[in-house]
Amino acid sequence: MRVLIVSDAWRPQVNGVVRTLEKLSEALRERGVEVEFLTPEGYPTLPLPSYPEIRLALASTREIARRIEAAAPDSIHIATEGPLGLLARRACLAGGRAFTTSYHTRFPEFLSARTAVPESWSYRWMRRFHNAGQGTLVATPSLGTELAAKGFTNLRPWTRGVDTDLFNPARKNGIGLPSPIFLSVGRVAIEKNLPAFLDLDLPGSKIVVGDGPDLARLKARYPDVHFLGTCVGEELARIYASSDVFVFPSRTDTFGNVLLEALASGCPVAAYPVTGPLDIVGESGGGVLSNDLRQAALAALDVPRDAARAKALTYSWAECASQFLGHLRPAAPKAAA
Repeated sequence: MRVLIVSDAWRPQVNGVVRTLEKLSEALRERGVEVEFLTPEGYPTLPLPSYPEIRLALASTREIARRIEAAAPDSIHIATEGPLGLLARRACLAGGRAFTTSYHTRFPEFLSARTAVPESWSYRWMRRFHNAGQGTLVATPSLGTELAAKGFTNLRPWTRGVDTDLFNPARKNGIGLPSPIFLSVGRVAIEKNLPAFLDLDLPGSKIVVGDGPDLARLKARYPDVHFLGTCVGEELARIYASSDVFVFPSRTDTFGNVLLEALASGCPVAAYPVTGPLDIVGESGGGVLSNDLRQAALAALDVPRDAARAKALTYSWAECASQFLGHLRPAAPKAAA
């Protein structure tokens, strides 16, 4: 079986979409599935306004249609709603090819936070984009409920996984800062709501791992916070395992892969009771959810680390791959059917 995945989000970006697709492809290839990616690699790009780390590919529908035909995929999945996703969708519809999509990012909220574009306008466009496919994959039940209420149809569950060998409590090795240590990992950008964490009156130390357009501004505003920039692999795993509480201040993430990484590392979570944390942490005992984030962070200090780890062990990339395969549809053009 050959699967073509179209994604505007790709290396060198460091985010949940890229990590998910990379781990998904590994799990699919272990099953003998051929995976090909259509990404901005090889195309001229322009920086996304206000977010230059994200590059937008410049291509044409005809060119993307040729790429799809050359790949001769059995199934097509469009992972993002960027320029490549739009062109691939258009090429598939014109050629009578079936495809699925996935909803990773709340772009309506993203745009609203940076521009004057009303969320209702963006959601109207997003509905049209996704409802044209044979299924929209969503990471959590609560996200599916939200999108269904906004008119999205044919929603399908698609879980996530975590590398529990890499992210492991055994990697605890100390950070050399006053404890307790409160950690946040993710893009340093307005939609992550980081000031809700950074403004908290908490004992010990605060650490932020990640890069993004707001990094310089927040470093200047919060000189007592330890901004470590981008960390990956064993270094990131050590930081998770050596922290006391993982604070997740976002109210708009659709899942939050970092939540699973923290839990797998035995680091309890403190977060708002919103989509993502509700689905992953919920009543598991692996963390504390509250609209009072300070109360949640302090209460999470008493959460047993083995309880956090136990929740993460219920997720796997193998199950992620199984669900993904189960939702795919034959992509042969109608004329060849």
